[in-house]
Amino acid sequence: MSSERRVVYAVIACTFFVGFGGGVIFPILPNLGVVLGISPFLVGVILSANRFSRLFANAPAGALIDRIGTRTPFVAGLFIEGIATLGYVVAVIAPAPEVWFLLARILWGVGSALVFATAYTITADVSESGSRGTSMGIVRAGITFGFPAGLVLGGLVSDLYSVEAAFVLASAFALFASVLAYWIVPETHSEAIERRKGGVKPWEIDTSTPALTVGLVNFGVFFAYIGALFATLVVFLGELEIGMFGLDAQGTSGLLMAVTVLSGSVCMLGGGKLSDLYGYRVPIILVSLVVSGAGFVLLAGASSVSQLILACLLIGGGQGGTGGPMMALLADLTPDQRMGRAMGTNNVLGDIGGGLGPLVTLPLGESIGFAPIYVACALIPLVAGVVLLVGIRAETGSLNPSLELQAGD
Repeated sequence: MSSERRVVYAVIACTFFVGFGGGVIFPILPNLGVVLGISPFLVGVILSANRFSRLFANAPAGALIDRIGTRTPFVAGLFIEGIATLGYVVAVIAPAPEVWFLLARILWGVGSALVFATAYTITADVSESGSRGTSMGIVRAGITFGFPAGLVLGGLVSDLYSVEAAFVLASAFALFASVLAYWIVPETHSEAIERRKGGVKPWEIDTSTPALTVGLVNFGVFFAYIGALFATLVVFLGELEIGMFGLDAQGTSGLLMAVTVLSGSVCMLGGGKLSDLYGYRVPIILVSLVVSGAGFVLLAGASSVSQLILACLLIGGGQGGTGGPMMALLADLTPDQRMGRAMGTNNVLGDIGGGLGPLVTLPLGESIGFAPIYVACALIPLVAGVVLLVGIRAETGSLNPSLELQAGD
């Protein structure tokens, strides 16, 4: 096995286990909010809190990587996420649960800022242009494979046992991930660390055209997918009164969200690999965005389990198909010594989208219904495609640059 593959698989192993904690809360909290007396708006705030805290942590995380390397921030980020997952357990049994949930989500966001930025920077460090799409797709898929496990864990274990049991199990896996990272993940960024006078400021972000372009596309994808779909699906299913395998809306939403993430993970692998073989990244991203939009249109009019599953497959596959090529595109167009900050910029914009989604869609959906929300979300990927074309043309002079042109060869 090549050294590139060894490092990539090490990152995947660690992020998979910590991903449980990220997914476990989504099928539980919207309904738990009713039981605990938490308003839909406050539920949206809690679900979004990790993205807003990560929003402020992303730039320092990226700058820290370019200043000291990848290994220490990666291990620290995983450990912080593990501690945050323990906060869910405390929230269920302590007074003022909304406060504990909010604090846990805020802490999770800080840890995930470090994990996301380091995972992609590590991959960019060890990969070449011709294999970067594949490697980025593998890492992004690996990061998200833990998420559907958490969705299923949250939905099924809370249904069959208890909410507390689901949170305890997720905490154990998350803490194990930090121990695993300490033992198996090497330093990869030492040659690119900036040692200029004064170093890299903690608030520095990359404002180059590639970073802003990819970040804005990420904004749209995350707003529609994580921000809107994941935050509203359990309530939408409750209104439709549709369930799978005898499960209620909570368990069914966990399974359907897992379908989207698994579909996305497969398409991340395929999209990244295809962009390497084809030699062009932009067409793969555009097709994926269109597929995602089609899924939201189908979801808006869904009235059966089969339609819901197909819609979730399309939404997940579409957003996933953008992942590998998009991260590879950013790495292709960014110098190594700025890669940490470029990932910080990308994550900042993505988290703005993911954070605004629940705040906008949950209260609005309660007022006008969720079908119109999903129709509006179908337009977002199309706008993101236009932004991508404008930004890439401005940077490279071409709407569809080859890998050689992107690398400046």
